[in-house]
Amino acid sequence: MNRSEFLKSLLAGGLLLMTTPLKALHRQFSALPEREDTMPVLFVGHGSPALALKDNPFGQAWARTAAGLPPPVAVLCISAHWLTRGTFVTAVDQPRTIHDFGGFSKALYDVHYPAPGHPALAEEIVSKVQYTDIHPDHDWGLDHGTWTVLMKMYPEAQIPVLQMSIDYHQPPAFHYELAKELAFLRKRGVLIIASGNIVHNLRQVDMANEYSSYDWAQAFDETSKALMDAGNHKALVDYASLGREAQLSIPTPDHYYPLLYALGLQSNSDTLSYPIDGMTHGSISMRSVLLRDG
Repeated sequence: MNRSEFLKSLLAGGLLLMTTPLKALHRQFSALPEREDTMPVLFVGHGSPALALKDNPFGQAWARTAAGLPPPVAVLCISAHWLTRGTFVTAVDQPRTIHDFGGFSKALYDVHYPAPGHPALAEEIVSKVQYTDIHPDHDWGLDHGTWTVLMKMYPEAQIPVLQMSIDYHQPPAFHYELAKELAFLRKRGVLIIASGNIVHNLRQVDMANEYSSYDWAQAFDETSKALMDAGNHKALVDYASLGREAQLSIPTPDHYYPLLYALGLQSNSDTLSYPIDGMTHGSISMRSVLLRDG
């Protein structure tokens, strides 16, 4: 090849590079290599922030659940406590611990969960998801829907953790469909944790009875389980049509939406189990849902 032809080839390559969309370029690179195994997906009923400190059956169950999972190379958490307009993912090296609650002991506000972040993985999520625009965020950290659970699951805080926000201005089906585009992370060793509560009515809490449940709350928790067992995701997405028990159990959908992310990630080869169940304070379901390949 002479000099003229060489310069022409460089120019052509440069023009091709400039006209290639950024998302397409990003797809050529991966923050984490693809693996043969498929990571599980976990929906966790996280309950009160105080569970992070005291010894309790739910915290013990979170730890047992983690011990039975393949070690993740990173965790992506979709928490009921990061509600936004638009969808965001944390893209910081060291996410801060957020104490987004009030009225608890000073010891809880002193808790710091120093897990690292994973900006490269955040960038890959931004570039790969096509269903909606996901924006990198450099201000949020780990809220209590994330760190109270991870303190029990991975107390060493050595696994990188990202959070993805919930666009609270979108309908239930949006969250279910968006979740499907996160499935590639399961082949990258990423544990996706959706953190909320199937039943979550703070106006009806019975603070005097920690391990109690109202009839309507117990009934809706069992209805949800039966629908999941039957694979009836459509009914769970259209939860508003499930009657009075659903209306009482989900007065606002912030804690319910994370369940839809977990269900949207379910594949045909996944087995479904419930490593944790039970109710607290009358109107909060602690049910967890585990999806495992095979």
